[in-house]
Amino acid sequence: MTGLDWAIIAAYFLFAAAIGLAMSRRASSSVSEYFVGGRALPWWLAGTSMVATTFAADTPLAVTEMVARHGVAGNWLWWNMVMSGILTVFFYARLWRRAGVITDVEFTELRYGGKPAALLRGFRAAYLAIPINLIIMGWVNLAMMSIISTALDVPDVLALGICFSLAAAYSVLSGLWGVVVTDFFQFGLAVAGAIILAYFAVEAVGGLSGMETGLAEVYGSSEAALSMFPATGEAWMPLITLAVYLGVNWWASWYPGAEPGGGGYIAQRIFSARTERDGVLATLWFNVAHYAIRPWPWILVALASTILYPGLDDPKQGYVLAIMDLLPPGLTGLVLAGFAAAYMSTISTQLNWGASYLVNDLYARFIRPESDQRTLVRISKASTVLLMLASLVVTYFMTSIEGAWRFLLAIGAGTGLVLILRWYWWRINAWSEISAMLASLVVSVILWFGVGLNPDDPTQWAYIMLATVAASTVVWLIVTFVTKPEDEEILRRFYLRVRPGGKGWARVAGSLGLGAEPMDGGPLNWTNWVAGITAVYASLFGIGQLLFGPTSFGVLLLSIAFACFVWIGRNLRPSRESLDPIPGLGS
Repeated sequence: MTGLDWAIIAAYFLFAAAIGLAMSRRASSSVSEYFVGGRALPWWLAGTSMVATTFAADTPLAVTEMVARHGVAGNWLWWNMVMSGILTVFFYARLWRRAGVITDVEFTELRYGGKPAALLRGFRAAYLAIPINLIIMGWVNLAMMSIISTALDVPDVLALGICFSLAAAYSVLSGLWGVVVTDFFQFGLAVAGAIILAYFAVEAVGGLSGMETGLAEVYGSSEAALSMFPATGEAWMPLITLAVYLGVNWWASWYPGAEPGGGGYIAQRIFSARTERDGVLATLWFNVAHYAIRPWPWILVALASTILYPGLDDPKQGYVLAIMDLLPPGLTGLVLAGFAAAYMSTISTQLNWGASYLVNDLYARFIRPESDQRTLVRISKASTVLLMLASLVVTYFMTSIEGAWRFLLAIGAGTGLVLILRWYWWRINAWSEISAMLASLVVSVILWFGVGLNPDDPTQWAYIMLATVAASTVVWLIVTFVTKPEDEEILRRFYLRVRPGGKGWARVAGSLGLGAEPMDGGPLNWTNWVAGITAVYASLFGIGQLLFGPTSFGVLLLSIAFACFVWIGRNLRPSRESLDPIPGLGS
């Protein structure tokens, strides 16, 4: 590290602070401004903020470990979620924006009614804001400390404190607008840093041809390293596990940032979009950038690090060592500033998103419903600070909490189908969601601690997943039919607000005099979904073929992706217009 490197890092911190201060006045006017930006975000800003949030400090390190252990195909551990992401684009983004809520948890009392809905809303708000949110921030903090301790000769706690405090400061002062505007610049800086590092890493191993030669020595063959799909019979990805990833996991399992039907901070950005079309385009841009464009600089550095630093006990360190060993003065500071940007974009979102649950779904709903907007904004800022302090405590004890991560996720292992169908089938009620969550938790715990199946073993994980999904589905279906449906007034109000259409709502639509409305978007939703999945994977694989050949096949794949995007562009029709409210039901 030279003086120039430190100056670049300091300049980045000052720039981020200036953006936060510039946006602070706008955020103070109302809770809507503070948490959903007054619903005025253009698609490119909302979508880029989604991508920036998923680019945490630990993300390129995690990709490095996957590639070091399993080659490029190791990324299927997260690439399988493309299907879920594209489903959100064409089936749920418009509906989320139309719902007009501030959080995805608030949706619970729009869709359901009575005490079960209130219970579900309160529980999910507390569960997402506190254990889930704090553990996510704890993991990100721990990863940033690891990067700092490897890269810099400074106390990692001090450096982390500076990054965290700045991210928390502009989150507190400026709300969502400060978060998304800083996200936009942070994303550009982080991606630029990743591309620069990839260039120097490839050059360090003799270019792409030299990389293939080196990979053959490390992996046994270059094909083993560069293959886009796991070889048949691989111990880390047996056929049954791959089948569960591609056929079940993406729609059945709840995971933060990749919820079936959308949710979490992805839904928050959709709520913040200025129109339904902006919400759709933002989510589409997020999926393209997240899955197809951004991974390749990380993958190239990961491949190079396996050649440059063979035999590392912790393969993730290879990424950080490449930064410190390969980059000249100035660029080292730029890339490390990119790491700080990636870290801060994730932390600022987690703080704002978590506070939205505490304020909108707990304080304003159950504690002080009569609070005015100024009071709620003050409580929002205080909640952000409290989450900040709590996450530091969780980080300190993270070694004793690591095992709790899988346990907490078990509660959502089989809930995905309910989260998807609640939009398109009137008969789903609050007890459906509650029973699905409880069944998933109970079955998972029994399989882990009773039967003794090991979730770290790929085959046994597949069995756990299949059994949990099957059992929870049977349970919630039985509960749905033995409990009362939601009141007619609740169903009609929801339908008028969201207008999902489809056969699952034909009875309700008929009672409103609307006839059998088709699903909003109709059959084109399905063709767009297939085209979107094809476009993302064709772009991802096509870029890989351009890098490592054959080039002609890469050009073909990118041509297919382009054709799919053209098809999607022609089919993005204006959304269904809202009806005037029926007297006595509201809007």
